[in-house]
Amino acid sequence: MSQPAKELHHSPAQSSLSVDEARAYIFSQLPKLMGDESVAIRSTLDRCLAETIRSKSNVPSHTNSAMDGYALLASDIPTSGNATLQLIGSALAGHPFLGEVAAGQCVRITTGAMLPHGCDTVVIQEHVELDGDKLIITAGTALGANVRQAGEDLSVGSVVYSPGHKLGPADIGVLASLGVPEVRVKRRVRVAFFSTGDELRSLGETLADGEIYDSNRYTLYSMLAKMGCEIIDMGVITDSPDAIRRAFSEASEIADMVLTSGGVSVGDADYVKMVLDELGEVQFWKINMKPGRPLAYGKVGNTSFFGLPGNPVAVMVTFYQFVRPAIRTMQGEANVEELSLTAKLAHTLKKAPGRMEFQRGIFHTNEHGELIVESTGRQGSGMLNSMSRANCFIVLKEAQTNLVSGDKVAIQPFINFF
Repeated sequence: MSQPAKELHHSPAQSSLSVDEARAYIFSQLPKLMGDESVAIRSTLDRCLAETIRSKSNVPSHTNSAMDGYALLASDIPTSGNATLQLIGSALAGHPFLGEVAAGQCVRITTGAMLPHGCDTVVIQEHVELDGDKLIITAGTALGANVRQAGEDLSVGSVVYSPGHKLGPADIGVLASLGVPEVRVKRRVRVAFFSTGDELRSLGETLADGEIYDSNRYTLYSMLAKMGCEIIDMGVITDSPDAIRRAFSEASEIADMVLTSGGVSVGDADYVKMVLDELGEVQFWKINMKPGRPLAYGKVGNTSFFGLPGNPVAVMVTFYQFVRPAIRTMQGEANVEELSLTAKLAHTLKKAPGRMEFQRGIFHTNEHGELIVESTGRQGSGMLNSMSRANCFIVLKEAQTNLVSGDKVAIQPFINFF
C-alpha cells in the first residue's frame, strides 16, 4: 500500500514512524486469514472470494436484440432511398421465431429476444414505417446494429472473478446471470475490543466528577459492523495490570485481532504496554501524524493487536488509516487502497510542518464541476462532532505548511463508511 516494509529496531517508547513506514510494517506482519465458507450469493455482499469463478456459459447465452425493432439482413438495407420488406412473424424474449429469415423478409423483435436465423441486424422501430405486413425502411442502419452477440459479455471458460475480489451488487448479479447459486468466501475477521480507563462509564450509569461516557466502544462497534466483522465487545477494562492481562489473554484465544482504545501513552496508569511486553510484543507505538500520535501495534501469540488513542477523533482516524486496511488485508481483499482525490481549498488552512495531518473536511462539486473542500472547523482530537459533520479527510503531508484558498490538496472521501 505504501513503501516496502523494513526492519524496525526502535524501542517502543522512543520510536516515531511515518504513516507510510507504519503501514508498510503492519502489512508485512499481518497473517492472512485462514478458512473459508460456502455462502449463498444473496448473502455475499462485501465478502471476499476464496475461489476463482469461471463462466460455465456464454453471457448473453444467445445472440439477441438490444432494442425493440425489426430483425433483418443488412444486405436488404438500402444505401439511399427506401426499401420494402415482407413481415413474416415476431420474436419475443423467451419466445423465439423458429423459422429462417430470407432476403426481403423481416421479423418484429423485442429487446432481449433471440435473433432469428438468417438475420444479422436490427432496425429500431422509430426508423421504419409499417403498412400491414409491409415494412418500409430507410438507409442509415449499419451491419450488426442493435445486436448483442452471444458471449460478448462473458465467454465460456473465461475467468470472471479471482480470489480476493470483494463482491458488490453488480458482481452478485453477474453470478446470478451465470446460474451460480453459492460461492466460497473468506470467513469474517473476528475482532475483540475493549476500552481502558477508570474514568469511563457505560451508558445508563450516573457520572461522578471526572467521569465520562465511553463513546469509543460504540464508535468502534459501528466501524467494525460496517466492515462485516465478527465482533466481540469486552466492555470497559479498569486501569489495573491484572484486569488488562486477563482481557488480553481471553481476547487472544478467541479473536484474530484485538483493539483497545486508551492506555497507549506514557502515563503512570497506562498498563497496556507493560502487559503486552509480558504476553506478546509491541512493535511500535508513536506515529508521526495528527491526530493519532500514540498508536501501538503488536501481537499476542498469533493475534494482531492495535492500541488506539483514547481521544474519540484519534480513534476514528487511526482506525481508518491502519485498522481498516489491516482487516481488509487479513480477509484476503486484493486491493486495499483507499480512494484519494484532488480538491481545491475553499479557504486558508493552518498547517505546521513536521507531521502528517488528517483534517476533517466537507467536499462538494461547484458549478464548474470542480471538487471544493472546506474544513469542518476546529480540529481538536476530542471533538467528535468534527467527524460527524465531515465527509472526507483532508490529507496534508509532513512537509506541508499553511495553505491558502485555491490550493490543491488530497482528500480521502468516506464513501458512507463513517
